[in-house]
Amino acid sequence: MKPGAGRGRLEAFFRALLARRRSVLLVYALLVPLAALAALRIPTDSSIDRLVVQTDADFQAREEFRKLFPERQQIVLLAKAADPFARGVLERVATVEARLREIPGLSVFSALSIFEQARPGAKAPERADQFKEFVTGTELFRRQGLLGPGFLGIPVAFDAPSPRQRDRALARIDDVLRPFAASPAPLAGLGRVGGPYVDAWLEDETARAGETAYPLLGLFVVAITLSLYRSARTLLAFLLTLAAAVALSLGLGHAAGFAFTIVSSLVPLTILITTTAALVYLHSRFIEVPASLPGAAPTAALQDHHVFALANKFVATTASMFAAAIGFAALGVSKIRPIREMGFWVGGGILVTWIVVFTLFPALQRVLGTPVRRGPASGRAAASGGLQRIVEALPIWTFRFRWALLSGSLLLMVAGAIALLGLPGHVKPLALETDALDYLDPRLEIVRDTRLFEQAVSGLSDVDLWVTTPPGLALDPEILRGLGVFTRRLESDPRVGTVTGPILTLRLMRYVAGGGDRLPEEPGAWPGLAAQLDQLLLREPALREQIDLGSMAQVRLSVLHQGKGFAGVEDLRDFFSAAWNDAAASAPALAACRMRVVGSGLLQVKIAEYLVPTLTESFALTAAIIFLAFLVVFRSGAARLMAMIPSVFAILAMFVVMRVCAIPLNVATILIASTVLGASENDQIHFFYHLQERRSAGLETAMRHALLIAGRAILFATLINAGGFLALTFSGLPPMRQFGILASSAFVLSMLASLTALPAALWVVSGERPAVRTTGAERRAGS
Repeated sequence: MKPGAGRGRLEAFFRALLARRRSVLLVYALLVPLAALAALRIPTDSSIDRLVVQTDADFQAREEFRKLFPERQQIVLLAKAADPFARGVLERVATVEARLREIPGLSVFSALSIFEQARPGAKAPERADQFKEFVTGTELFRRQGLLGPGFLGIPVAFDAPSPRQRDRALARIDDVLRPFAASPAPLAGLGRVGGPYVDAWLEDETARAGETAYPLLGLFVVAITLSLYRSARTLLAFLLTLAAAVALSLGLGHAAGFAFTIVSSLVPLTILITTTAALVYLHSRFIEVPASLPGAAPTAALQDHHVFALANKFVATTASMFAAAIGFAALGVSKIRPIREMGFWVGGGILVTWIVVFTLFPALQRVLGTPVRRGPASGRAAASGGLQRIVEALPIWTFRFRWALLSGSLLLMVAGAIALLGLPGHVKPLALETDALDYLDPRLEIVRDTRLFEQAVSGLSDVDLWVTTPPGLALDPEILRGLGVFTRRLESDPRVGTVTGPILTLRLMRYVAGGGDRLPEEPGAWPGLAAQLDQLLLREPALREQIDLGSMAQVRLSVLHQGKGFAGVEDLRDFFSAAWNDAAASAPALAACRMRVVGSGLLQVKIAEYLVPTLTESFALTAAIIFLAFLVVFRSGAARLMAMIPSVFAILAMFVVMRVCAIPLNVATILIASTVLGASENDQIHFFYHLQERRSAGLETAMRHALLIAGRAILFATLINAGGFLALTFSGLPPMRQFGILASSAFVLSMLASLTALPAALWVVSGERPAVRTTGAERRAGS
């Protein structure tokens, strides 16, 4: 689009808007408080339900499975001691367990309670030697996490359908444990392990990150605004516009039913940064009043200049904001639900912000009377000394080193692609971070305790196996025998820790009765075992979590395994299918049954597999749509491609940084490509837009004009983008810290590429050369 095209209609719109500025302020005065109230009602939810899109087949299977076997929240308390079998330690563990049982709704057990049920009248602390012999005589207790190196485990289960109910349950548990934690002796300490604690910490830290990042960003915006414009009225206009943009964007999220997750906390931060950058571009153009306007210019003349500035920056600012919106909305291709929601949320929020920027902000400028600076709107006098020297030197310098700049940029971009995707036979692809513990600070006690627990149970990743039998045959002896063969086949693999289900229950019953922990293989023994299990199901409600009593055709097996031992979902499914087929060969009754891999654990494995497609697909879609948008803004085919060089350069360079600094791809850093591509296009769009205004005068003249008009705004907009995301480095979440560092670095690199590689590419493509300059001696001789 040629600069100036359609400007008459734009100027008419802005003239009418400014004439109705008080009505505009009144509308926002009514809308913003309502949006702010809605924003306060947005829930925080980091549950598995928020990780996978609801149309996913495995998600739907998990929901069906839940109707039969509702999932309960589970944690394990670790009673740590140098000698876990000392009498004083056992007495302390028994006291902790007894206190926990007083909390309504909790299911609590330990090796002590199993021993005392097996030996009626016996107390484990009083028979420490017998207890030790009992729990160490089988691998069953270790596999269940009831015994480990230097600890005894106390599993606790409770119902908590929502994060708030989970937090209340954990608070009651912590209240009971507080006296023991304060004075643990003779224990060495009480550890806590389990997903509920991890989820609660992630949610608290996500909220805390915002409490730190937003004030820091606010101070940064105040400092930048005052240093740029030296006006309290301008600062007030900025702050009121930012507050409205964030409130309306968050209110939009509430209306859409979104929730705050580990990544969606980026929404208000991104809106703040994007809005501030747009305001800098707009206001920087407004304050430069042409010299042709008299020093005591009438109000009408200033109003005309205000209208001109808004119309002049409308196309470039609109294109840059829509590019950012598209960049984030492209994350909607992700199958990771928080990333998809965050993309739509930010994309929609930026569109709302675009309306705010071109309606509320101009009205505030006029009502508050934000001051201007008088001087030429372009030309040498418009630049300060430092900027003037850059403007003079940059076109010549980039021409002189154009091939070196382009070659170096290209090599770094190739290195970035290799760092991300790898090189077959030489370089592995960038590592994926799939362990939830990697999202926590490694110095936390829960991380150390979980690693200790993981050693005992041989893995913490879990999946559920859903076995469907012919109607009413869940306790059929031959089917149970087949499940026994299947369980042994699974547990024989070193990657599998334990398989919880009817077979484990039978093994434990047999061990308690003194018959050893190995079940007989001959078919004749299984009718009796089936009868025992039938009687036990009537007495122990907890066992009904393994067999559906309504149909007697559904069986649940829960498997703990080493997640990193499997390549992905298909590898995991193939492993269980192979074991099932082997078992069916020994127990033909299994042929009439169906086994499916389901559960939240399977969905977590799928999340890891969705990370790279999220990166590549969203990046490709963003690049394609932005390129199409440039078809409208820039008619030059070369300009369409070259305008994206700095952003692509910065993104690929970041993958080199990630490789060198051992930063993996995770649920936060996977957003870097779309974020940088969408948000950093501001610089290139504004540069190219003003370049076209003087392109007919030659490339060198056009470059200088673009730098004089947009150079200062580009510099400070980059500082705002980089400084805003740098505030995330104060987060306690490692992925958010990593994202903040990478995003800030990428914006700086993008700006440097805009000032070096981009002009160099323009010189090469255009084939033009700078004008010949005379030396100082020649100029004096000529005069």
